[in-house]
Amino acid sequence: MPTFDTLTIEPDHHHPRIARLLLSRPERLNAINEQMPHDIRAAVEWAQANDSIHVIIIEGAGKGFCGGYDLASFAEQVREHPCQQEKTPWEPMDDYAVMKRNTEDLMSLWRCSKPTIAKVHGYAAAGGSDIALCCDLLVMADNARIGYMPTRVWGCPTTAMWTFRLGPTRAKELMFTGDIIDAQTALTWGLANRVAPSDQLEAVTLELAQRIAGVPRSHLAMHKMVVNQVMLTMGLEQTQMMATVFDGITRHNPEGLWFRRYAQVEGFKAAVAWRDSGRPIPDGDEARAQIHELEQRLKQP
Repeated sequence: MPTFDTLTIEPDHHHPRIARLLLSRPERLNAINEQMPHDIRAAVEWAQANDSIHVIIIEGAGKGFCGGYDLASFAEQVREHPCQQEKTPWEPMDDYAVMKRNTEDLMSLWRCSKPTIAKVHGYAAAGGSDIALCCDLLVMADNARIGYMPTRVWGCPTTAMWTFRLGPTRAKELMFTGDIIDAQTALTWGLANRVAPSDQLEAVTLELAQRIAGVPRSHLAMHKMVVNQVMLTMGLEQTQMMATVFDGITRHNPEGLWFRRYAQVEGFKAAVAWRDSGRPIPDGDEARAQIHELEQRLKQP
């Protein structure tokens, strides 16, 4: 079996046509670090090359599916990175290259010829929702939640999957509010395929996977290609390009810089609490003024 730093993948012990991909950073709620997207792609490529595998289940170890990008390490620290440039002017194309690569890695779940099922318990938040929505099907525990809270400030979902999975009306509501939705709402809206009590999530997910695994690989590949082609024809790749550029802008415009400075002064939890509370996010000149005040506080011993 291949080995990875952030996840594991292996055939199901009782159902060899099913691969089990487990995100394995439970101490960080399976938050996405710089390595995880690459590991996801490599694991999917392993399953793709294994002719005995017909379907892939993706799940998270510990308390939840995935809490999103490991933003605390970015927001609280003053450091140089293509996606967070402090001492030099922001280089948009360097930022774009990093996030485009991450997006392409996550999209391997969508592009591989074998069906992928996200088995979600706890939270699929922000980048974690990107992973879930890049999968073909979504099975959620009845107490699970999914959403992209950073749309309020400091983020834009680079996969752009919300619109293609929900349609414009509901996607706009979630993008405008940054709200999360529960499993029953996800089912009612057509985002989730199944919802199960948490103690039955494994059985319900496995039942669906077994049903799919009985279909020849060539048939599964053709059906997936047909549906995916509709999304491509609707402009998925062009939309992702725009979303990835905008994601970089949200982290470097006045509002994004305010969020980062606030996190550096008050801590990431305090910044997230402000973001999610519904309090108005400072913007424009107000954000610039607060950035100046926060930077003065950072200079204090």
